[in-house]
Amino acid sequence: PAPTPLWVSRSLDNMQNDAGQIVDVYIPRKCSATNRLLTAKDHASVQINIGELDENGVYTGTYTTFALSGYIRHHQRGDSSLNRLSAEAGCMKAIDSFPPQHKFKDED
Repeated sequence: PAPTPLWVSRSLDNMQNDAGQIVDVYIPRKCSATNRLLTAKDHASVQINIGELDENGVYTGTYTTFALSGYIRHHQRGDSSLNRLSAEAGCMKAIDSFPPQHKFKDED
């Protein structure tokens, strides 16, 4: 019988690198707003890194990562979702905390 190729004999449950650490072949991402899996065919999905600043406004070298699915972006919820997620993560103040800039005629 022919020898079994190395890629067939490896188990996907036990993928290890040369250092002996267990690694996965593919780690799927999830949408930060909806917790849906981002599939390989979701070409409209984006991943955004928001840098953290110190009290002087200088980038500290760390960032918070958010992934948004194409579904959220298609339904025009990307901006509001990113604002909500950023406020929850402490990257910015909540949008609701700012005073309204304009008043319409029917508002007092």
